[in-house]
Amino acid sequence: MTQIALLEGRTLVEHYVSKAADETTQIDGNIYLGRVQNVLPGMEAAFIDIGTPKNAVLYRGDVRYDADDLDAPVQGQPRIEEVLRAGQMILCQVTKNPIGAKGARLTQEVSLPGRFVVLVPDSTTYGISKRLDDAERKRLRKIVDAVRPASHGMIVRTAAAGASADELRDDVTRLVELWEGIASARAAATGPSLLYREPAAALRVIREELNAEYRSVMIDDEQLFRQVRDYVSAVNPELADRVEHYDAAAEGLPIFERFHVHEQLHKALARKVYLPSGGSLVIDRTEALTVIDVNTGKNVGKTNLEETVYRNNLEAAEEVARQLRLRDIGGIIVIDFIDMEIRENRDKVGSALRAALARDKTRTQVFDISELGLVEMTRKRVSEGLIESLSTTCTVCDGRGIVIDASVL
Repeated sequence: MTQIALLEGRTLVEHYVSKAADETTQIDGNIYLGRVQNVLPGMEAAFIDIGTPKNAVLYRGDVRYDADDLDAPVQGQPRIEEVLRAGQMILCQVTKNPIGAKGARLTQEVSLPGRFVVLVPDSTTYGISKRLDDAERKRLRKIVDAVRPASHGMIVRTAAAGASADELRDDVTRLVELWEGIASARAAATGPSLLYREPAAALRVIREELNAEYRSVMIDDEQLFRQVRDYVSAVNPELADRVEHYDAAAEGLPIFERFHVHEQLHKALARKVYLPSGGSLVIDRTEALTVIDVNTGKNVGKTNLEETVYRNNLEAAEEVARQLRLRDIGGIIVIDFIDMEIRENRDKVGSALRAALARDKTRTQVFDISELGLVEMTRKRVSEGLIESLSTTCTVCDGRGIVIDASVL
């Protein structure tokens, strides 16, 4: 098992787990040649055999097609059964890992992420990260127009801020060569097969995260250290000296103990989270959604009830955003803030929650606080959460948290 902890100062903000068995469960980003098993018009979806234990699902909105390949001309958007048929071989990429009884989710809009750009093969897609300011977007647009391959689309990432034309050109060249290798493997394949595997979890995190703002990368495995150092030396040589080997024997403490990760992980697995002022959050997961209850607890305030509740909710909004990111909670989330009488206070708490969530790379959508003090939101689910990755279902209660008294039945 490889565990990766992302810290801001001493605070744990993200945690990743990669297990040896994850070759069939942690497949997000992998590209496959799949065989259509069956098409379900009523679900507007198709089940695809990609060589994993569970068939993956491809929805109508993620299907790509060439109008010339259709058996007959259609008006508007064709139905999925007009584009796909059982036994057909298609190129597809995993966008969501299999979770529980659900298979992986696929798209035919294949993309290859690099350090600074994302290559979208055989596409006209073009875009620049909206997180960059206008001046930087204008500068990058001129560079991209010069280095963009004629037959491929491209998306410029936030990490490209300050990147030179040579760095962007090298990144694009490497991705084009990678795509050519995938295309060759596809031509040689005769059945469902893996054409491209995303790098190991450590390299993926380095690719997505490492920039000049990070002070260091500490790795306690000698082989992985050399692998990461060589990768950073190739793509970001100016940051190579920030990759350091942590010798647990010489330091006298395991790396997670040295940087206080273990104690924060234990807290992240708890149902209850305590706020600095004395309030608390209670986080409960269900099949349909995650519910977060905000309580004042020992926070009794100093002025009046409305002010106390407002301050507690502001503090809770910041902590909720951190917990969602740390625990990697996805899907539908309902937050039960303590009722506030003043509408302006409700709006300020909602704005504080959105501002805190803006630091999260995972896409979120937040609705206004209702009259009942509830916030409905969604967070894109890609993988199982922190608790699921570090636990197994209880064999006594079957995961329900209760044991039925059989003597009464």
